Order: sequence, then structure tokens, then C-alpha cells
Amino acid sequence: MSRVRDHMARNLVTLSPEMPLLDAMKTLLDRRISGAPVVEAGGRLVGVLSKKDCLRAALHASYHRDWGGVVADRMSRDVETLEPDLAIVSAAERFIDSNYRRFPVVDAGRLVGQISRADVLAALAAHWRG
Repeated sequence: MSRVRDHMARNLVTLSPEMPLLDAMKTLLDRRISGAPVVEAGGRLVGVLSKKDCLRAALHASYHRDWGGVVADRMSRDVETLEPDLAIVSAAERFIDSNYRRFPVVDAGRLVGQISRADVLAALAAHWRG
């Protein structure tokens, strides 16, 4: 059976914790993605910024008229991840037990990719076809 590393996306849009929040929002909107991993200079994953996080910030800004801040102020820090050597069947189980549509893939604390529900489903379907 294949592993997460065999099916994960490697070329990701990432954000830095110091990036201005408005720039990060623009990146998500321009790239038409629902969120992005937040990584420090050495590639260590420190969070994820989603459109939902941005909506919270926008709502707060509309009340308080304050669009300042950086990604680190609004990102989710408690990030569930998968390891690259995890069996694809185990990854499917993790998706079934969660509400997430994608997981960052981390090796020794460093972001190495991302895998989605669709990636896992395609891997399982290919396995069934032989």
C-alpha cells in the first residue's frame, strides 16, 4: 500500500507569521485557496491561516476599524498534521474522523507537503483498480 508521501502536493502556497494580514488575505483570494500553512524561515510549520480566520479578522475590523496585524495574530496554532510515511489507508481513517479537507504533511517539524481528501480518495481508487 502506498504512503502519504506518494500522493501529497509538494508545491504549496505558504505564508509567514510576520506577513501583514491584508497581504495574506489577498494571497488566499488571488490564488483561490481556502487556507495556507504558515511557516517560519527554516520551514517549520507554526500554524495555518484559513479564510474563516480571515473572516473573523474582517468582522472584527468592521467593528473596530482596525485592519492592522500580521498572520501570527489570527492563524490557528493547533494544527493537526500527518507524517509522510503514514499508510494511505491510515490517512483515510484520519480524514473520516475529522472535519478537515486537507492536512499539512510534516517531517521532523518541517513542512514537506499537504494531502487532501481528494488525493487520498484517488490513491485508494487507483489501488482498487490494480
